[in-house]
Amino acid sequence: MDLEKTKEGDFDVGLCLEFQVVAAGSSVAKLNLRKGKGSSYNVMSGGDNSDGDLSIVSNNSDSECCSSSMVEVERGPSCVSFTTFNILAPIYKRIDPKNQSLRESEFRYSWLSRNESILNSLLAESSSIMCLQEFWVGNEELVHMYEEKLGDAGYHLFKLARTNNRGDGLLTAIHTKYLHVVNYRELFLNDFGDRVAQLLHVQSIAPVSQNQMGSLYQEFLIVNTHLLFPHDSSLCIVRLHQVHQILQHVELFQKENRLKPMPIILCGDWNGSKKGHVYKFLRSQGFVSSYDCYADSHKQWVSHRNHRGNICGVDFIWLCNPNQPRKPLKTSWAEAVFSILKYQLRKASLSEDSAFTFLKGDNCADAVTYLSFHEALRQVKLVDVPNGLCIQQFQDLWNQADVDGNGVIDLEEFKQKIWNSTCPEPVLESFNGCMEDVNATNEHETIGFKVKTAMLFPREVERGHWPEEYSLSDHARLTAVFSPAKMRCYGSQKL
Repeated sequence: MDLEKTKEGDFDVGLCLEFQVVAAGSSVAKLNLRKGKGSSYNVMSGGDNSDGDLSIVSNNSDSECCSSSMVEVERGPSCVSFTTFNILAPIYKRIDPKNQSLRESEFRYSWLSRNESILNSLLAESSSIMCLQEFWVGNEELVHMYEEKLGDAGYHLFKLARTNNRGDGLLTAIHTKYLHVVNYRELFLNDFGDRVAQLLHVQSIAPVSQNQMGSLYQEFLIVNTHLLFPHDSSLCIVRLHQVHQILQHVELFQKENRLKPMPIILCGDWNGSKKGHVYKFLRSQGFVSSYDCYADSHKQWVSHRNHRGNICGVDFIWLCNPNQPRKPLKTSWAEAVFSILKYQLRKASLSEDSAFTFLKGDNCADAVTYLSFHEALRQVKLVDVPNGLCIQQFQDLWNQADVDGNGVIDLEEFKQKIWNSTCPEPVLESFNGCMEDVNATNEHETIGFKVKTAMLFPREVERGHWPEEYSLSDHARLTAVFSPAKMRCYGSQKL
């Protein structure tokens, strides 16, 4: 979160012994959390084998990622566990509601004690991969503490500060006993929020299966990031652009390194709910939320108590398997922007006919011209404003809306692309960026993931309540465990 954000609601932490979570490469690790007092806040609208054997997945539905709901789980050595946690940088944590300028960073004992508790909880859980946000990279003592304790526990650490000396950043820790980092790239989004992301190509140390060609290792790409906080609706387009940039970087990384099909995992604080444009955009790209996939997708869980006093679900571990149907990235992005445009038009109480008339502007013909479309988007603050669409993005949007390419958007194109947008038939996008029909004959087997379990801590947040005694952060910790699964993919690979 940004410096200007208000941090409220400091609580006393209470840890004891009550439930089990998985430890990477081991059987079961026990982490104990005392059940605190639940309190209600305004909620923002917004069974498989445990022996490590590979599952066989043959369809493209969301169910291929999911297993039966269990709170305690025995896991095999082939499973990979992921934890994402915004640990609330001391430079942002306000400790006195009456003195908003007073930060926890001014009180060494306070931030040191809280971060020691955070580290203890992370080490007790011992996930294969830890993705932390709001890591205080600007404090050498805190950085050294994490490096020492996580390093001694067998983790390889990757740190990345936000640009323009914001003070916080990202930390990704990989357990070297189970995983090997093949490649690492730092992504700088270069926006006014100074957001960054980390991209890692990871491979299992031990093979997860054998075939005629020899040993098969689990490989995947993982991203750790922290999106901009939506201070107002005008920032929706900025947040969408941040995710679009990240996926563009992932595609480029795959092409440059000529990677075979493999799962993609996106971890972090997305600062947006399941009803937001970013969530829908990622779903259109074949990603599933691991927690929603494992638990009831209609469950009203939360993971953050924001500076406005509301609680909402904003932390996600996204999974996209290599056999998932995916729209072209540019198509998904355009549909998401059209969704924002439609939201703005309906917010102004415009009907379908009046919205089309608004887009036409002063044009006498019964169609939207390039100039009138630009003017309409300017009026709804999507172009010609700070952090709005650039010229190329606007051109791409126009090209998507002008289906027949005749230079205007008629009423049918308006209905199809903007007002009543429908999803086209799925196509499978291979991970070298080429589009292949799902009926293509070039079929090969790869190893993906399915969600074995997913849990939020403290557990009260899974029921939509924020416990008063919780004070590790203003975010809950999310952990998901994935088991390897064989699946068939289509499309050529230029390796």
